[in-house]
Amino acid sequence: MTSIPPIDLTRQYHLLSEQVNHAVNKVLTSGRYIGGAKVKTFEENFAATIGRQECVSCNSGTDALYLALRALEIGSGDEVITPPFTFAATAEAIAITGAKPVFVDINATTFNLDVEKIEAAITPQTKAILPVHLFGQPVKMTEVMRIAKKHHLFVIEDCAQATGATWHNQQVGSWGDVGCFSFFPTKNLGACGDGGALVTNNASIAQAARMLANHGQRERYLQEEIGMNSRLDALQATILLIKLPYLEFWNKQRQEIATRYHQLLSQVEGVILPSVLSGGKGVWNQYTIRIDAKHRDQVRYQLQENGIGSMVYYPLPLHLQPAYQSLGYQVGAFPVAETTAQEVLSLPLFPGLSYQEQETVSTVLARSLQGLTIDVGKRKK
Repeated sequence: MTSIPPIDLTRQYHLLSEQVNHAVNKVLTSGRYIGGAKVKTFEENFAATIGRQECVSCNSGTDALYLALRALEIGSGDEVITPPFTFAATAEAIAITGAKPVFVDINATTFNLDVEKIEAAITPQTKAILPVHLFGQPVKMTEVMRIAKKHHLFVIEDCAQATGATWHNQQVGSWGDVGCFSFFPTKNLGACGDGGALVTNNASIAQAARMLANHGQRERYLQEEIGMNSRLDALQATILLIKLPYLEFWNKQRQEIATRYHQLLSQVEGVILPSVLSGGKGVWNQYTIRIDAKHRDQVRYQLQENGIGSMVYYPLPLHLQPAYQSLGYQVGAFPVAETTAQEVLSLPLFPGLSYQEQETVSTVLARSLQGLTIDVGKRKK
């Protein structure tokens, strides 16, 4: 039976294995595992890639969000606007500062924050907007920035799944006050373990984030604030330095794979294809289709039975998660996010995925949908 996983990291490793193994061995023999030249060089190179002056590396994309919020002095009594259809880390980072996540529904076409609904959620307690460039697709940042400027709000971009994406030819992460990135292995720029970073043009924000990431210390053993231990280790920085020059090449491959899926699935009844707003250039961390909720899980099972992996990102919106029940949201509060969560299915997508593999995925998907009663299939976007 053919086996096509949702993502295969081994293909990327085999391409770079000689470089990675050599560089990692040099770090191991150096005895310098925390901080040092490799981390500093990566921060400089990554800041330049995104088009920002400052980069603070850290342990994860979640930590990057938390450090950004703390550096902007967002905490108890503050509200931060963000979408309910995203990975848990986005709202989690807000909540652990003591601030309140205020959810705003998503756009049904892009899965991103519906910018037309932001202003209605702003209150005197609102301190920031935290848009998520979900699945590698850019948010309409010109509008987000207009609203933020009008209401004197900070903007923190969650770019965990969108390294290299652009809006109006400008890198995501370079629009807001801070851009936050994840280097989890499955991301467009992935380490061989956890890692993250925030970027900014504000030296004071970077200095505050760097201090907070180092136990609240600027000077050793002098703790100015209650901070945390969040560091990108030298091994991961070394691997990321090797991978960074390949980012554009790999993102182009992802874009080509997405285009092929569009072509292969355009005539398949029962599938709504993903799209990007005019003005944006996505980098396709995921290729996420929509299928009638009555059939989504059955279709996923059929794919699995034919050796094809798929993923559901995300089965339950954040406002319905047990951890956020104290916020008082009920079923129906964000209908687009709730419907989307019941319909989404992410197909295999990773650099190196072959055309033949995509043909197999598309053929099995079409066959799985044959004979099913379709409610959403004719609304191709």
